[in-house]
Amino acid sequence: MAGHSDSSSSEKKSSEAMNDVPTFSTENMQNNMKVIYYSRTFMSIIGGVIAGILGFTGFMGFIFYFLVMAITSIGLIAKAKFSVHLYFDSWNRIILDGFMGGLMSFVLFWTFAYDIVHIF
Repeated sequence: MAGHSDSSSSEKKSSEAMNDVPTFSTENMQNNMKVIYYSRTFMSIIGGVIAGILGFTGFMGFIFYFLVMAITSIGLIAKAKFSVHLYFDSWNRIILDGFMGGLMSFVLFWTFAYDIVHIF
């Protein structure tokens, strides 16, 4: 009888340890990452066009980009219903991923829209 109770207590410990470890579906995680990249790219393009139309130059344009990315991050967190750990493995995924790729798209459309509106 003592051996049986010992094994059940070890089973309880192992089941508690299994419940403490979060599990993620790789397919769902990849889909969530795609949503982040697409959202950041789309918002970078829209932000670049707006910055170009408004005539931002120099650091003012980059500050506008950081503002757009902050709003995008807040929107993605709100979309996840402020439960980031249910959909992503860390906060860095939702805040920083796709940041530099979005910057290149922003600069491209910023200069394009600025040239069309203010130079031609």
